[in-house]
Amino acid sequence: MIETIQKIEQRMQAPLPGREAQLRMAHATRRHYVEAPTVARQAAVLLTLFPKNGEWNIVLIERNANDRDQHGGQISFPGGKAEPSDGTMLKTALREAEEEVGIAQQQVKILGGLTELYIPVSNFQVHPFLGYLDAAPTYKVQIEEVNEVLEVPLSHFSKQGTSLVTDIPINPQITLKNVPYFDLHGRILWGATAMMLNELLELLADN
Repeated sequence: MIETIQKIEQRMQAPLPGREAQLRMAHATRRHYVEAPTVARQAAVLLTLFPKNGEWNIVLIERNANDRDQHGGQISFPGGKAEPSDGTMLKTALREAEEEVGIAQQQVKILGGLTELYIPVSNFQVHPFLGYLDAAPTYKVQIEEVNEVLEVPLSHFSKQGTSLVTDIPINPQITLKNVPYFDLHGRILWGATAMMLNELLELLADN
């Protein structure tokens, strides 16, 4: 399995799949990318790979439904907004992953950063970082933020019928039509998380 990590390290030295890969999992309203304004809030997420059952898995979370969080109830990567004490966006990603699901910062081996993504609805510019663990993590869940941790084999995303399109209600007045998403055994992974994940998947497909 270490060969996969070595190939990822080599692939990340070349230009990344980038925004084109992200936009392939974007709703039609997002196909024309909006650059982050100077007043955008900064955030970071951690895409964590780990070995389990002879293959690489990735850590996802289902956030608690929260009227104060525009992304509440959605599936996402561990992460959150930058704090002044973080110093770097990588430190933000590592700190948030440890706070939300208990992944110890010192155990994460960072492979590098993926392409940042601006989310207009919440005015966040998100910086995704890719790392891996030598063994499956033991979780300590921040119950105020996280409803559930999801472990998904990367092979799941290459199966037929995993990448689909559906209508997603945003509120009682608005429903987005024909939204690309990844099906997680009946759960919908869409939006910014699907866009960032798709860059990783296309990077892996190049290996």
